[in-house]
Amino acid sequence: MSASCYFYMAFVPIYVLILGFTIIIDYFAGQLIEQAQGRRRKLFLVCSLVANIGVLAVFKYYNFLNENFNFLLHGFALNTRLPYLKILLPIGLSFHTFQAMSYTIEVYRENQKAERHFGIYALYVMFYPQLVAGPIERPQNLLHQFREHHTFDYDRVTDGLRLMVWGVFKKVVIADRLAVIVNQVYDNPHSYNSLSFIIVSIFFAYQIYCDFSGYSDIAIGAARVMGFKLMRNFNIPYHSKSIGEFWTRWHISLSSWFRDYLYIPMGGNRVKVNRLYFNLSVVFLLSGLWHGANWTYVVWGALHGFYIIFALVTKKIRDSINEKIPVLKRQSVSIITTFILVSFALIFFRSPNISTAFYIAKSIFTGIPNLIHTVLQHGKVFQLGASNEDLIDLLLAFASIIFLEGVYFIRKRIDLKSYILKKPLLYRWTFYLIVLYVIVFLGVFEQRQFIYFQF
Repeated sequence: MSASCYFYMAFVPIYVLILGFTIIIDYFAGQLIEQAQGRRRKLFLVCSLVANIGVLAVFKYYNFLNENFNFLLHGFALNTRLPYLKILLPIGLSFHTFQAMSYTIEVYRENQKAERHFGIYALYVMFYPQLVAGPIERPQNLLHQFREHHTFDYDRVTDGLRLMVWGVFKKVVIADRLAVIVNQVYDNPHSYNSLSFIIVSIFFAYQIYCDFSGYSDIAIGAARVMGFKLMRNFNIPYHSKSIGEFWTRWHISLSSWFRDYLYIPMGGNRVKVNRLYFNLSVVFLLSGLWHGANWTYVVWGALHGFYIIFALVTKKIRDSINEKIPVLKRQSVSIITTFILVSFALIFFRSPNISTAFYIAKSIFTGIPNLIHTVLQHGKVFQLGASNEDLIDLLLAFASIIFLEGVYFIRKRIDLKSYILKKPLLYRWTFYLIVLYVIVFLGVFEQRQFIYFQF
């Protein structure tokens, strides 16, 4: 637990008190919920949830809500303005808050016994490998592991280290390499055309995937080295054949959290059609807001909610069309379509504000005529990679995506880990050294933090 405290205090030391506040509240709330009867159980649960959501509201959403409230006051010609709070967002606040809430909810549902050992419960909330960016664990999976005796196991340790190296590779060789191009365009969007926006939208889709799944691999691998098993958080999401399937593969710990603790309690899909659409809309809007206090995230969540609802509305029509298309073509078209929809929504996720997001989204569609005109008049269409250095960055970015998809293509056909482990020791270590060599010489080391640290 001391290592977890030290890890968290490396950001802003005083913020460990916020973490301590929620830990103490939920530790006692769990025991009170378990001992109480009738309405008192729900009262203690509500107190716990209010405390956790209250911390989120103050540190993450106060200024956002305040800004919009002041805007409304200005619209009514009122000069009254509420003060802004000059505070930094505690790192990983949404992650450990949701993990803490899952504990009290599961105790209330009688799926988990209240934890009596304060140190073990505190470690459940602040277990440092996944403290700042998940996966968001459930008490049934993690709490009992802190009571177990973990002995050294060579195979488990090396397996965890390999996963950590793969996570680092995805972060510094792929994600941060793509970030060079993505940041270049988003920092000055008015200097680029629709083709550049299309390419960068693809790049950012892979950047955020490799950035976040890379951290998840590092967290899961680090925990595995110490003998702990964390849940899988990603399952090749860009190979999904629908948006619904995408959300069973992307950030699995969060999507399952919203499913189990919000969507199903609201009635899930066991309700009338209009209520089903309402439930889906609420879940995805809140999912967007969970990611950040900005309208760009709200729109991102709303788009995914729209995708899901539109798919339900048009299901019969699409099924009748799909029956006339060969299976392989249908699957390929579905995967490509899903990736395009996800990448388009990510324009709002990446943009610093709504106006930039709408400018890029609009330019992708309206800029095609200008693009054709530029080609006919000047023969120049490719704005990215203007200098030799930029061209190298661009080629490496494309190569990194091709390499990643190549790895997934091979993994679908053979068990890559077993294949490597069956090789002689010399071959294995040669392979490991090559991977480390690539990380050192092709990685981008510019102190870029993981994207999801801000959530």
